[in-house]
Amino acid sequence: MSFDKQQNQQTNRQIKLASRPNGEPTADNFDMTTSDIPTPNDNEMLLRTVYLSLDPYMRGRMSDAKSYADPLAVGDVIMGGTVAQVVESNIDKFAVGDLVVSNSGWQDYSVSDGEGVLKLDKNMANPSYGLGVLGMPGFTGYMGLTDIGKPQKGETLVVAAATGPVGATVGQVGNQHGLRTVGVAGGKEKCDFAVNELGFDVCIDHRADDFAEQLKAACPDGIDIYYENVGGHVFDAVMPLLNAHARIPVCGLVAQYNATELPEGKDRLSVLTGLILSRRLTIKGFIIFEEYGDHFPEFLETMSKWVESGDVKTKEYIADGLENAPEAFVGMLNGDNFGKTVVKVSDVQ
Repeated sequence: MSFDKQQNQQTNRQIKLASRPNGEPTADNFDMTTSDIPTPNDNEMLLRTVYLSLDPYMRGRMSDAKSYADPLAVGDVIMGGTVAQVVESNIDKFAVGDLVVSNSGWQDYSVSDGEGVLKLDKNMANPSYGLGVLGMPGFTGYMGLTDIGKPQKGETLVVAAATGPVGATVGQVGNQHGLRTVGVAGGKEKCDFAVNELGFDVCIDHRADDFAEQLKAACPDGIDIYYENVGGHVFDAVMPLLNAHARIPVCGLVAQYNATELPEGKDRLSVLTGLILSRRLTIKGFIIFEEYGDHFPEFLETMSKWVESGDVKTKEYIADGLENAPEAFVGMLNGDNFGKTVVKVSDVQ
């Protein structure tokens, strides 16, 4: 599921939503077009995409189901965060050559008025981190755990998708707060990485036939915080282990994004609502910049220090070329990619 590489550097490739996916996205849902590179007007700048972020929320925006944000229209450029370089600038605070985090989407070039654009340090060793551990996913993990999770030393934290960009951040921030950290990931390689590199106390393969039993054994004192970004059978195993006054930040449900109907099996809603009451659970969904945007500078200062010191580590899966974005996107939704998924679109110049 890929398009041809760019042959003419004087054109702007754009990957657009050709049709709405029914279940897992396919090649037919994407269309690559080419056009002239846009020209910035007064108080605008031209950005060239260097890295493109691929994130699960994008799947929801491809659907026309009612959600917290308007869906993409068929024919729109697929949305997405980017690290971009300023090519031309008619804005005083941005100069040619600056690296910025923007929302340019799945295209080579875009025009911006500077609204919502963050300037990166030119000497940043890994600019792509601005889309991961030092960007929206890291911010989501940090605020969800610290504000909603309200961690207390000695408590047990369970994190789904523990080696993804959000889950990996949550687990390592949990370590900083003295929690017992239990990761959940898909496969031995990811679980070994969670324990040996990210510092989780234990990690369990959710594909194991006895996953629920292994999770129970790993949480002898129950679960105080469950960071939810997956849903599905992982949450089914977590529910009976939740302690009184457990907290559950919810930032995503990637296991359900391709679903076309309700899951098979017994309706668990009555069980969950009973637990909410009897165990006085706190379950809170959140959209990171909508709720916590003013906390980003505080997060960036703290997380940058942890990354620089090695207290927080990160792993990236980098796909090469804008034309390969659709294939990498589907792989991310299926859990095939290991680490934060980004697409390298061009080189920093």
